[in-house]
Parts: sequence; C-alpha cells; structure tokens
Amino acid sequence: MNKINFSLIILLISLLSCQPGKKKKATTDSSITEDYSLQNKVENNIYRIDKNGVSDSLPITIESRMKELNIPGISIAVFDNNEIIWAKGYGIKNKENNEEVNKNTLFQAASISKPVANVTAFKLIEQGKILLDENVNTKLNRWQVPENEFTTTEKVTVRRIMSHTSGLGTSGFRGYNKNDSIPSLVQVLEGSKITNSDPVRVIQRPGEAEYYSGGGLQVLQLLMEDVSGQKFSQLTEDLIFKPIGMNSSSFDYPLPQKLNHLTTNGFDSNGEAINGGYHLYPEKAAAGLWTTPTDLAKFMIALGKSYRGENDGVLEQSSAQLMMKRVPNAGGTGIGIDGEGDSFRFRHTGGNAGFSCYAVSFANKGRGFVIMTNSDNGFPLNHEIARAISKAYNWPAMWMRE
Repeated sequence: MNKINFSLIILLISLLSCQPGKKKKATTDSSITEDYSLQNKVENNIYRIDKNGVSDSLPITIESRMKELNIPGISIAVFDNNEIIWAKGYGIKNKENNEEVNKNTLFQAASISKPVANVTAFKLIEQGKILLDENVNTKLNRWQVPENEFTTTEKVTVRRIMSHTSGLGTSGFRGYNKNDSIPSLVQVLEGSKITNSDPVRVIQRPGEAEYYSGGGLQVLQLLMEDVSGQKFSQLTEDLIFKPIGMNSSSFDYPLPQKLNHLTTNGFDSNGEAINGGYHLYPEKAAAGLWTTPTDLAKFMIALGKSYRGENDGVLEQSSAQLMMKRVPNAGGTGIGIDGEGDSFRFRHTGGNAGFSCYAVSFANKGRGFVIMTNSDNGFPLNHEIARAISKAYNWPAMWMRE
C-alpha cells in the first residue's frame, strides 16, 4: 500500500511539473532606455560658455569640446534617487600608449579632498574626540599654531577651519615631483626648507572673515591624527571609504598596488603630461585624494542621505545639517553650498596640477553628478557639462552660484 501511495505521489509531481506555468511577461527596463537617451543628450549637447556665462547657440559633442580645449581625458558619474544611473570615461589617460579612460580610472580629486577630510573630522566629533569650538592647540601634540597679534582674543577652532574663517593663510599647494624630497606634515606646517609652500600661520583675526586656507586643512589633519593615534589615510579608510563602499579611493602615497595601475596622468594647458605623470601631495587633507567619479558620487549620496536623515548615511543628521548651514560671510561648515529649497545644493571644486574636478548634489533630492578631468583646462568643460546635465534631466542650475 505504501509502495502504491509513493508511486501515485511521484506520478502527481511529474504531471504537475509538465503543466505549462504562467507565461512570464517579457520585461524591458524603460528606465535604462530613458537613462541612455538622457546620457546621449548630455554627450551631444555641449554648449560653449563664454566668460560672461552666456551659452553658444550651437551644440557640439563632449569629444569635440575636449579636442578644442586640449583635454585628453574626462570621467563622469550621474546619480538620481540615491543611485548612480550612469558613469562613463572619455578620451585617454596617457599619450604613451593611448590607454583609454574608463569609469574605473583614478583621478586626483584635488580640493574635493577637503569635504572628505571634513566629514572625517565630524566622525571624530561624533565620537567626542575633538570639539568644534575648542582651540585646536589644546589637543595638538606634534606642532602648535603659533600665537601672534591676531590670536590674542580669538583662537583657531575646528569650526573655523572647516568654514575657512580660521584666519589661517596658505591658500593652496603646488605638489611635488615624484623625484623630489617629500616633506612630512609637520614640515609642511612649519614651511621647512624642503617645502615649496609658506609656513601655515594666522594672518587675520580668527572668525572675522573668510580666507580660503588649504593650510587650515593641514592643521585639521594633524589634529585628527594626534587625537586618534592613526594616520589620516587609515582614518579615512576606516571611517569613510569602507562604510560607504568607496573601494577605489585612497589618500595613501604610494597608492595601494590594487589602485596604482588605474591612475591617469595629469596634463597642462598645452596638453603636455605633468613631469613624472602627476605631482604628489603630502598635504593630504587639502589635496591628496585619488578617486573615481563613481566613488565620489557614493560619498555625495551618503552625505545627502545624512542631511535628510535617511538610512545608510555617513554622519548623524545633525552633523550633516550643520555642515550645510550657511556661515555668515562664508559658505558651509566643510563644504560649499548654493541655492534654496529644492535647488539647495552642496558642492566642491578641485584643481591640482593637471587635474580639474567638480562634484555637486541637491541636498533634498539625492541627485547630482561628479566630473573629473586630467587637464588644467577642465573647468570650462566642467561648467558646460553641468549645464548639459541640468538641461537633459530638467534639473535646476548646478554650477557654482548659478
């Protein structure tokens, strides 16, 4: 009897398995088609912008404009609804073998390093290791901000460094040839003989007015290292890159072996490669990040999520909102901000020797883009691509102060 029942069960299963199931509906992802169409619009509708901000009447392609401006390579990532919807490279990363730029090519982020450093500092603030409004000299161990006539009543603080109102000078850094002696962080701050930059000093009363200071970010880098006992590159890896999934980003030099072969050379305004391919920047917090547009887009998405109080952000909401709160006579506290309401956006530019970059995101919408070029001539095209993206996607203006 048991044998008969077992046979019936087997027969029933085989009959059922032969029955035609519900016909699966053929699927076509219309969003992919739409995204590709909009990507095409961006690529083929670049309007030259003159020095007064007026667009030309006739569009050209990205590649044609790259040729006009003598830009060897560029990479773009566009995101919407907290997702990267397309990423693509154009042109070449070196002229020796014409190796092509792709979405995995690493560029120097230059000053876009600063918001990454500032978010790292906010992580340490959230941990109670540093305070926004404390005199930085209180916890600096290896070096101190020299006191002078400007610091008698007001002091250099983390908040003021982030908003470029600390009074510190040394606006930017030139980088070093690979064959140069590379100064340490303390040597950079002291302006020692092997550096090519001025000593980092207070040049106006802290809190009085904005003065863009890359030197200030180096003071912040030193503070973060002193209070944590970790190298800055390891801090960013642990607190930012790993949690967000930025697997193609590093402040290390030399770069990790897995990333070193992915870099592009930088090129000057004449299209000639920077001596040695690119400069090294020991001023990591100010200018030392290597990354891709895709990774930077992940960073911008995570910061926007934090601002809106969504899951998977990189900061507490209060920290992100403080970053994007306007400081009187300055920008935000750690990142540039523009616009109001749905047009409110956070952004930053970057320019190292041979590299020009731009990253922007609408704070309330989870949309934006990152553009990275391997050329000193990149900023005009960055501006023109920004307008092309805004027009194709029907988004508000996304360039600085537009």
